[in-house]
Amino acid sequence: MDIVIANESHIKYAQIISETISESAKVRGTGIAKRTPEYIIKRLVNGNAVIALEKDTFAGFCYIEVWGDKNFVANSGLIVHPDFRNQGLAKKIKKSIFELSRKKFPEAKIFGITTGLAVMKMNYELGYKPVTFSELTNDPDFWKGCQTCKNFDILTRTEQKMCLCTGMLYDPVQNGRKNRKKINSKSFQRLKSIKEQLFLKKKK
Repeated sequence: MDIVIANESHIKYAQIISETISESAKVRGTGIAKRTPEYIIKRLVNGNAVIALEKDTFAGFCYIEVWGDKNFVANSGLIVHPDFRNQGLAKKIKKSIFELSRKKFPEAKIFGITTGLAVMKMNYELGYKPVTFSELTNDPDFWKGCQTCKNFDILTRTEQKMCLCTGMLYDPVQNGRKNRKKINSKSFQRLKSIKEQLFLKKKK
């Protein structure tokens, strides 16, 4: 199984990606915005998507959307073809698109909205945290993308404050602080251990 950054050579998969997203929405009975082949093609050719292939067979997909003058990016459209589910592929795709997002947009906050518990768990493991919609991008074009979702009326009635989806956010600044704290804590423990060893040697 190969997970690669998508390009123009993958345009031939646009139709099956679109169909897989639509079929998944029907099976789950939850809100997944529809994505036309034309919409998918744009994401395939701009270098902001990853695609999973088993030789020449489509297996999975996810793409990056850029919002708010590159202050926010979203990892969207995560899908695995039914023939390749229950193999841990979704987690691998999610990690790949997250790493691509961090590489291309290191200062951007990465966010997503989802009804799927599995996706929430993957996001949490990558450092996302649940947030209110007010902490996500206010770019109207992002929310227009929800218009094809069956639950769009809920989002409209609440003035984009809530819906059945859960908003999740990865903030590189906050996560950087957490990592520094972990590093400092480990450094302190190592220094403490060295001092204890030296003290024991002196006593001998």
